[in-house]
Amino acid sequence: MKILVTGGAGFIGSAVVRHIIQ
Repeated sequence: MKILVTGGAGFIGSAVVRHIIQ
């Protein structure tokens, strides 16, 4: 699911997911 979020939102999504992981 997180992969789909990062793929859809792109750079912003990746930053958001990374923040959630931390």
